[in-house]
Amino acid sequence: MSNNVVRVGVGVLIRDPLHPTKVFAGIRKNSHGSNTLALPGGHLELFESWEECAIRETVEETGLQLINVRFGHVTNDIMEVEKKHYVTIFMLGECQCTLTRPQNLEPHKCQGWESYSWDDLTRFAARSNDDGGCEEVVPKLFGPLLKLVDESPQVVLDFLNER
Repeated sequence: MSNNVVRVGVGVLIRDPLHPTKVFAGIRKNSHGSNTLALPGGHLELFESWEECAIRETVEETGLQLINVRFGHVTNDIMEVEKKHYVTIFMLGECQCTLTRPQNLEPHKCQGWESYSWDDLTRFAARSNDDGGCEEVVPKLFGPLLKLVDESPQVVLDFLNER
């Protein structure tokens, strides 16, 4: 990939059916942003809608089937250290089956999936931005997720408060 190209990424906030105020995320491996907490997602492919990308990436990474997939927010993610620039489209979705748990179908890319509340992500963001000496071990957030949390769009907050 040429370094002078802006890429389009899609991140998916998937409501945990057992804990409806939480979304699934996992620690990235073997890619830029390694050892940071990220949502399921990936690159938008040619001729693919945002919804199709969210559904495809979620199935590939977690095995979860999504319903009610819709637009949530977009961020402009300039990652100077990694020499990357992304526009990240955040989609919102729900699991088709309320008892299904995410599987780690790409263990070479992710350590596994857990669910996190917005308060968890906000706390992690404060630590991601701070780098100070904190005794509590919390994951750093992947750049686009960190920006999403910093921007705290109302549509995402509303999504996490729906019952």
